[in-house]
Amino acid sequence: MMDTQKEALCRIISTLANKNEELHNFLETVDNTLTGLQKQEAEGRAALLSCEQLLHFANHTLTITNEEEFIQAAKQIKERVTMAAAFRLTTRPLVSENMSKFTVDFSSERAGLMRLHFLPVPRAPEIDVSICVTRDNSIVVAWQPSGEADGDSGPIKRYELEYRKTNRDDSLRAAGDACWEKIHDIRETHVTISGLKFDSRFVVVRVRARNKAAAGEFSEPVAMETRAFNFGFDAVTAHAELKVEGDTVTWEPQGVKGHDPRLRGKESRSSSRSATPSPNKTAASRAGRERFAGESYTVLGDQEITGGCHYWELRPLADWKSFSVGVAYRASLGRFDQLGKSAGSWCLHASQWLQSSLAAKHNNKAKPLDWPLPQRIGIYCDYDNGDLSFMDATRPRLIHAFKIKFSQPLLPAFTVWCGGITITTGLQVPSFMGNFLSNNRSLSNLSQ
Repeated sequence: MMDTQKEALCRIISTLANKNEELHNFLETVDNTLTGLQKQEAEGRAALLSCEQLLHFANHTLTITNEEEFIQAAKQIKERVTMAAAFRLTTRPLVSENMSKFTVDFSSERAGLMRLHFLPVPRAPEIDVSICVTRDNSIVVAWQPSGEADGDSGPIKRYELEYRKTNRDDSLRAAGDACWEKIHDIRETHVTISGLKFDSRFVVVRVRARNKAAAGEFSEPVAMETRAFNFGFDAVTAHAELKVEGDTVTWEPQGVKGHDPRLRGKESRSSSRSATPSPNKTAASRAGRERFAGESYTVLGDQEITGGCHYWELRPLADWKSFSVGVAYRASLGRFDQLGKSAGSWCLHASQWLQSSLAAKHNNKAKPLDWPLPQRIGIYCDYDNGDLSFMDATRPRLIHAFKIKFSQPLLPAFTVWCGGITITTGLQVPSFMGNFLSNNRSLSNLSQ
């Protein structure tokens, strides 16, 4: 029915356009006609004056008795009549009397417009906060259509949702349209926004309905809380041979390969000593006392953990040889200390140097783990309950868990030797962690 009405409206619009063009042409013709008539009037008045003068002269000629004078006067009259302006002008006006008034009859078009049924703009939906869910860095948004019947505004064909990040829930309408991310062509009354990085406190969402005619107003915006653990690498603490770029750390040895004994092969002790700078000389060339040195290729995170549950992930780069990931008390790590070798650091150590190995390390003790080297490691820390778990996030499976009574603020800690790693932060604690934390058993000996 809507398509038929649209076709009828298109025909009416075409007719109106033609009438509009005809009126423009008519008014242009009338304007030109008026100009011509004014010119005709001026020429006619001049011709009338000339004709009156000639008529008077002709009447006077009739009274002449002298034949020669009469012939001469008659000749002049003939020449003047031939050349008179009155005889060179048309006496028909360019506009006839029946065109003095002009009307246009739109009665048929009006009747066609009256037969059309115009669809009103749909009313704004209402977001149902009670069934909206934030989980696994995705937001499920659900809403209720407006209470109007389909007959009022026509059936809703689809919905459009917009969202944006913010750190304030009292500025829902502060941003302009350019700040909103858009999702179009939603056929249901719910949608999942996935793949988000939760690097703000809230994500504000709004939705509107669209029928065949137009899109309606947006719903009242709703702020969904999106708290997560966000941190980066603290480049001030990074070993001089670690290159920090955003969320990636790579090992880039400076000078000769003799900086690490694992790369020296069977060289003599003397050459080993000469290739490795002393701690004092190394400290002099480092930027501040916070930087790790020697064979502690370590870098710390820049945000402390003092409570709550937190989760982040690590991926080794393609050319990696060895890395460690975990947490540590900052005060427990000296500049030359390695992760897992002090009482205040806990880590998972992975290596594929000479042979593949995986081990959990703490207080200079290592526990070998019978697990293939994961391509994506999840780190879960529940500070209040003293849980530190390392997950194979691809499967997902628990690799190892520590049970600790934390007594100081923690920092994420990383060691990289040969190759590099990249981290992903702004992650919620994934829902699959509930499968491993729901039981009451101690996690300290739990390994799958």
